[in-house]
Amino acid sequence: MIRFVFRFIGLWILAAGFVALVRDGTKSIAGNAVFITKLGEDWNNIHSTSLQLLQPAIERHVAIWLWDPVTLTILTAPTWLVLGILGSLFILIGRKRKPLIGYGRD
Repeated sequence: MIRFVFRFIGLWILAAGFVALVRDGTKSIAGNAVFITKLGEDWNNIHSTSLQLLQPAIERHVAIWLWDPVTLTILTAPTWLVLGILGSLFILIGRKRKPLIGYGRD
């Protein structure tokens, strides 16, 4: 049941990444220039207060070094890339195990 949930969530995240890729592609075609939306821009457009609360929460509760090189790199990456990687990881976690072949079934 848990594997199904991981696969289901992963497929939805992967679909959202594909929608972001199509959106960037249509804007690029319409503007005759390459247009890439960053994850931070999309997050700011959807819910800016949670993005503003993320930095103090990470620096206070997790680690100070995690904000500047790691989180900022993720926030400046293209939305479709981050969602594609995250969705693929969820699908990979939720995949069905291969059946064991041979005598080593214990």
